[in-house]
Amino acid sequence: MNAQTEKRLVPGPAGQIEVAIDLPPGGVASVGTALICHPNPTQGGTMDNKVVQTVARAFLQLGWRAVRFNFRGIGQSEGAWDGGRGEVDDALAVLDAVRVPGEALVLAGFSFGGYVASRAAQRMAEPAQRLVLVGPATSRFDTAPVPADTVVIHGEVDDVVPLSSVLDWARPQSLPVIVVPGVGHFFHGQLPLLKSLVVRAFDPARA
Repeated sequence: MNAQTEKRLVPGPAGQIEVAIDLPPGGVASVGTALICHPNPTQGGTMDNKVVQTVARAFLQLGWRAVRFNFRGIGQSEGAWDGGRGEVDDALAVLDAVRVPGEALVLAGFSFGGYVASRAAQRMAEPAQRLVLVGPATSRFDTAPVPADTVVIHGEVDDVVPLSSVLDWARPQSLPVIVVPGVGHFFHGQLPLLKSLVVRAFDPARA
């Protein structure tokens, strides 16, 4: 994504997993690690998806180390699509490989990646500080309940995951949803706004 992107392969349950680590600019120590999960690989989703990169840039601006990775069977990651089950295992394996024990952690995901982040958060022994879900695929995958301070951002006219589905998922949790008017699933033309919303949720002074 930038000159400070480090690529590596880490061990996973289905073989090697391709990982990209973006470091904050200027060589400053990172606040923590933000793990960002990409959209459905059966529909072309990869760690280089524009929404995933936008969320990564938001965390870089906030001083976090942004970690993206390809689910099994995508790019250089080994294995094959597992319907969402093994992909959660992939996310946890990447965390085990790159996270510094005790450091702050945010789990983020776009679309299918939002489902993965929600399920990974349930299985972590040491909880994440916060979750960020963009266009979570609540109509297609059994997205888990999330903590009350989770940041959920969704487009008003999303034609992949209807807004009504996300509201139905959020309602029993009394979970607020940030709705971006006139925007579809991939935030075409509104990626700078998406970045600003993520930054503002963590540090309003930097937005």
